Amino acid sequence: MSRRHRCGVFLAAGSIIAAAILGLPQRAASEEPGAGLTASFEVRFLKSAIDHHFAALRMTELAVGTDAVRDSEISPDEGTAPTPAYPSSEAKSALEEIKSLARRNNRTQREEILMSQNMLRDWYGIDYEPRINAVNRERIALLEQASPGREFDHLFLEIFSRHHFIITVRGVECITSSDLDHDALRRMCRNIVEAQLNDVNEMRTLLCRVHGICDYVPVSGLKGRHIADVGEPGAIDHRFKRITSDEDEDGEHHFDERNRSGKGGKRIFDSH
Repeated sequence: MSRRHRCGVFLAAGSIIAAAILGLPQRAASEEPGAGLTASFEVRFLKSAIDHHFAALRMTELAVGTDAVRDSEISPDEGTAPTPAYPSSEAKSALEEIKSLARRNNRTQREEILMSQNMLRDWYGIDYEPRINAVNRERIALLEQASPGREFDHLFLEIFSRHHFIITVRGVECITSSDLDHDALRRMCRNIVEAQLNDVNEMRTLLCRVHGICDYVPVSGLKGRHIADVGEPGAIDHRFKRITSDEDEDGEHHFDERNRSGKGGKRIFDSH
């Protein structure tokens, strides 16, 4: 053990002993900020998850509608609570399967937004409010403009499955890159990955059964093979740029800057 490391261990042990003697509360490692690069990763991931989930609230409420008055009845006609800053909406989906999926995701992602905000606040002292970036505004606009029923359902299944896929990729990054002591964050990320991958395949199954699109690939932009003809309602058009290998649809860079340049340095995180 180096002299510097021995001194660090001695000082840390001394701090613990002093805190115990004085009766001071000691924070567990799970309550502390992440170390080094993991801290930067977590701040970026949590902000991204909040924004991503907030966009999903609007997408799902367009599918299932919003309830002006909530009651205790559990019903297939039940809507969601309206998203802040958006007007109340009538249900645009004609499929009970989509409405059920939309309700489930709306409730789950509201809770995950709160969890992510609490982690940012508790670990990093950051109060962060959701925001919707340009690409998700485009997605929401397409769904708002779609005719209720079959057209909306087609667009929702493609747009929302792609939206889901993006967060599963980030979720895997979270599982492998978050601080080793932050088990609560990794549990949330595992839940996101498992639940949303299941949803993606549920939506792909509906695309096949209802719309005859049985080869949709959510990893290839907002639409898979099924590129819309001119005038045909579609989930992608010329407004969406082609995404490069190191940038996702939210304009966020996923690679460490030093991996590109070969030089040392901390990860670069873009706010959005």
